[in-house]
Amino acid sequence: MARTPASTARELLAASFSGMVFGFHEDGGLESYSSSDGSQENEATFDMEDDQEEDEKDKLFWENQNQILQATLCRTNSLETKIRRVTKEAVKEAKESEEAVCGCGKAAASVCRSCLMREVSGRLCNAGYNSAICKSKWRSSPDFPSGEHTFLDVVDNSSSRKGEIRVIIELNFRAEFEMARASEEYNRLVNRLPEIFVGKVERLQTLIKILCSAAKKCMKEKKMHMGPWRKQKYMQAKWLGVCKRTTSTPPLSMGQSDRLRPRPKASMLTVDLLGEMMPNMHCTAVAVV
Repeated sequence: MARTPASTARELLAASFSGMVFGFHEDGGLESYSSSDGSQENEATFDMEDDQEEDEKDKLFWENQNQILQATLCRTNSLETKIRRVTKEAVKEAKESEEAVCGCGKAAASVCRSCLMREVSGRLCNAGYNSAICKSKWRSSPDFPSGEHTFLDVVDNSSSRKGEIRVIIELNFRAEFEMARASEEYNRLVNRLPEIFVGKVERLQTLIKILCSAAKKCMKEKKMHMGPWRKQKYMQAKWLGVCKRTTSTPPLSMGQSDRLRPRPKASMLTVDLLGEMMPNMHCTAVAVV
C-alpha cells in the first residue's frame, strides 16, 4: 500500500511526540520541575537566614561596643579621680558665678572656651598639679586634612615606679564624637560618654578606637560616606599627637578678688584733660597702628 504524504507526516509527528515523552521521563519528569521550584524556595530561605544572621551580628557588635565602653569608663585611678573633681568644680563655679568676668570681657553666662581652659588649668596648678593648655597641630595627609585642637593635660611625676603619667582633660568630649545623621545605636553609645573627660592616655586611646569603629559601622549600615575627620588617625591627632604646652594664670575673677578683673584703659581723648588738671603729671602716649 503506497504511503500518502499525509500519512508520512502523521508518522513523523507521532515519532517526535514519542521522543519528547521519552525524554521527559528520562530527565525525571515532574520531579525535575518540582526540583526547580524547590531550588527557588531554598534560595529565598537562604536569603532570609543570611539577613537574620547579619542582624544578629550587628546587634552583637553594638552590645559589645557598649560593654567595652562602659568597662573603659569605669576603670579609673585615684589620680584621675582627684583631677576630675578639681576640674568639675572649676567649670561649675566658672559657669554659675554671677560676678565672674571672662578675661576677654565676656559675661559669666557665656565664658569662652579659651578663658575657661585657662581658669581650669590655673585651678589645677593652684592645687599642686603640673597642668597646661595644650595645642596640637597636624598637617594634611592622603588620609585626612590638616587641623588643630586645644585641650588640657596634667603631667604627674610623683610615682617613681610608674614613671611619668599624662592625664588628658577635654571639657567638651562628648560633642567631639556626635554626628548629625547617626543611627540610634551610635547615638546611644555617644550618650554614654562624659561631657568632661579626664583620663590617662591609654584610656583615651581605647575610647577613640571604640567610637571610631562604631562610627565606621554606623556609616556602613546607613550606606553613607565616612568623613576623614571621623577616622581614628584624625581623632588621635587631636589629643595624642605632637602638641605645645602652655601654662597660664586663671583669667576669671570668680568674685574672689578685683585684681583679676580687666582694668579700664584710659582713652587718648582724656590726655589733654588730665594735663590741665594735673600739670606736673607726664603722660606717655603710645601710638596705635
